[in-house]
Amino acid sequence: MTDIRSALNFFRPQLLATPFLTATLLLAQSPAVLTIHADKPLHAVSPTLYGLMTEEINYSYDGGLYPEMVRNRTLRDGGWEQQDWQLIQNAAAGGAMAMDKTTGPSAALPNSLRLTATTASQAEPVGVRNNGFWGYPLRPETAYSASLYARADSASLGAVTLSLVNNATGKAVASATLPTIGTDWKQYSATLRTGQIIPSTDNHLEITVAHPGSLWMTLVSVFPPTYRNRPNGFRIDLMQRMAGLHPAFLRFPGGNYLEGDHISERYDWKKTIGPMVDRPTHPSPWSYHSSDGLGLLEFFEWCEDLDMQPVLAVYAGYSMKQEHVAPGKDLEPYVQDALDEIEYATGGPDTKWGAERVRDGHPAPFKISYLEIGNEDEFDRSKSYDGRFAQFFDAIKAKYPALPLIATAPVTSRKPDVIDDHYYKSAEEFFTDTHHYDNSDRNGPKIFVGEYATMEGTPTADFGAALGDAAWLTGLERNSDLVAISSYAPMLVNVNPGGMQWHPDLIGYDGLHSYGSPSYYALALFASHLGDQVPQSEITGAGPRVFDSVTERKSDGTIFVKLVNASPTTQRLHIQLQGASSVAPTAKLIRLHAATTADTNSIANPSHIVPSETTVPVSGETIDHPIPGYTVEVLEIKTK
Repeated sequence: MTDIRSALNFFRPQLLATPFLTATLLLAQSPAVLTIHADKPLHAVSPTLYGLMTEEINYSYDGGLYPEMVRNRTLRDGGWEQQDWQLIQNAAAGGAMAMDKTTGPSAALPNSLRLTATTASQAEPVGVRNNGFWGYPLRPETAYSASLYARADSASLGAVTLSLVNNATGKAVASATLPTIGTDWKQYSATLRTGQIIPSTDNHLEITVAHPGSLWMTLVSVFPPTYRNRPNGFRIDLMQRMAGLHPAFLRFPGGNYLEGDHISERYDWKKTIGPMVDRPTHPSPWSYHSSDGLGLLEFFEWCEDLDMQPVLAVYAGYSMKQEHVAPGKDLEPYVQDALDEIEYATGGPDTKWGAERVRDGHPAPFKISYLEIGNEDEFDRSKSYDGRFAQFFDAIKAKYPALPLIATAPVTSRKPDVIDDHYYKSAEEFFTDTHHYDNSDRNGPKIFVGEYATMEGTPTADFGAALGDAAWLTGLERNSDLVAISSYAPMLVNVNPGGMQWHPDLIGYDGLHSYGSPSYYALALFASHLGDQVPQSEITGAGPRVFDSVTERKSDGTIFVKLVNASPTTQRLHIQLQGASSVAPTAKLIRLHAATTADTNSIANPSHIVPSETTVPVSGETIDHPIPGYTVEVLEIKTK
């Protein structure tokens, strides 16, 4: 009896709780209902809703997208003699290396590296070594374009040898010899071709001489093959990653990079065009120097290569260390710079700056879709942006009345066409803010969500961030009559030690490899499955961490249902289609899923979390569909 009584006492709480547990389980299993009215469109979807934002941060350009392999090619970085360039001595210690500030190939590049060989021979050459951006990423059977500006003290110096050398073996894996270097500045070029080597970044560049004498050099360059074989073009795999996002636009040249820490360090576009030898380079606000090899024209060509619309930002008189230019006469040169910049991009050969673009090698004009005046000017404590914006607005609209202008802070002096909003939040904050624009004024400016990111994961976003980003994007899609454009930021990060200044980021890479974060794949899913109108829809009975968006492509009646389940448990969903004349018997399902919010992709495991594709049955006009926990997915439903 004692044992039976003990057993009953043990089970009594469970037995008493059974009705409550049963009701709770039934409630949890009750499906949410998503009703879609395919015949009741609410508004159009902005055709530029999804695009790219870029700036020089995390070695996004130099050491990244701009694939120049020579680090500090013009000796403008600090500590150049310790970190980037090193002396190669022979056994007799017959050489020296120093910065020469008295000679250079142009007014923009007045300095050079002087190599002095006191004793040198074929067996024991003297030279310099460049370590590159975390090494030189070399692949087998590949041609690398090398060049440098150089001069010698006399013809007796003889030939100069360029070699790509393996760090471990000391053996050249590719080399070329330049003819006798003259005594006047001149550019010399060669091709360095590798053989059957193993792909590796453990390589460096050597420039050597075999006779006594002095050699001056600068603007040393080694370039790999580029996307679409464009000269001075872009890194192939990173361009392919960006193409996978189906971007409608590119916002450039960037946020803080546009402003600079100081006015003198702003993005001065006129110093980034023309031959490389005429580009003086400039400090970036992220603690390293920009080569400006990726200059204004290259930004437009980037748009051209990926079929993106340019969203150009112009410097508006504010820099990050609280330096500003007061509205009025002092601001006039900066306003004129902006007008000249627009003319460079869009002007014909009969205009001053359009003719300059033609001379730079691009006869056809570009179209600017939006022009942004400044960047994050709400941080300007002088509160001068309203007056500065008005001055830019009046001058630009007078000449280009149809060009939409973006304000980067609230203004009252003029009505901007678009205002730029930035959001860096936690996933939980985004979950509670997905209705941010639901009740916003439709009579005011359009919205550019120019920068957003869920601040979770390093160096790139983890799956929790992907859930936050995707939930936020459902709100942007529902409000895409107001939200005209949006872009994640930052887009790129070099994952090598010291390469990151900000996290999380969308795409990670080292010298040879790249990968997309879970947020990358979530954004790719959203951007590549987007209709051109938003039909009426409503969801009931869903949990507080379930989010949805519905768009429809008018031409063929395809309905795209975006679903985000940010909870760890499955959400049953009953989808009811109304107003469609017929529905295909199956729907395509593309799913992005992880077991935990901390899970992610990396250089070592780049495809750990990627979308999978299958189909789900459609019964008449209904779909019964369970959404697993921690899932972002798209249902593509064909109707007629």
